[in-house]
Amino acid sequence: MDIRKIKKLIDLMIESDLQAIEVKEGDQAISLTRRVPIIASTPNPTPIEAPVVKSSRGAIETAPMVGVFYAAPNPGEAPFVKIGQTVSAGENLGIIEAMKIMNPIEATQSGVIEEILVKNGDVVQFGQPLFRYRA
Repeated sequence: MDIRKIKKLIDLMIESDLQAIEVKEGDQAISLTRRVPIIASTPNPTPIEAPVVKSSRGAIETAPMVGVFYAAPNPGEAPFVKIGQTVSAGENLGIIEAMKIMNPIEATQSGVIEEILVKNGDVVQFGQPLFRYRA
């Protein structure tokens, strides 16, 4: 296939915003595919407040989304919170990674962490209890 025809195909893909094209001409064939740019996550995503469920045993912070829960900012570092720790409303309790974006999970009220209901690296579901604390 002539290089000029290939260049015309590339121009056509760009002009038409096509992601892939395949052309057969006799016994010759060419297949072109565009790479889709990867959109990097924002360095400071907006913190997400987890819904709070009141129970007779204290307040329970639940997951606001589906994703992977991380207890620490980076592997090998200290967790954001520990059992017995007093937290203030707005304090970071953990991170949920969803679609390659790290979403900080903030406490919705002040209290003492009494129980951490998930482990680092656990996949969590929307509404799943994460922390129980005494307000």
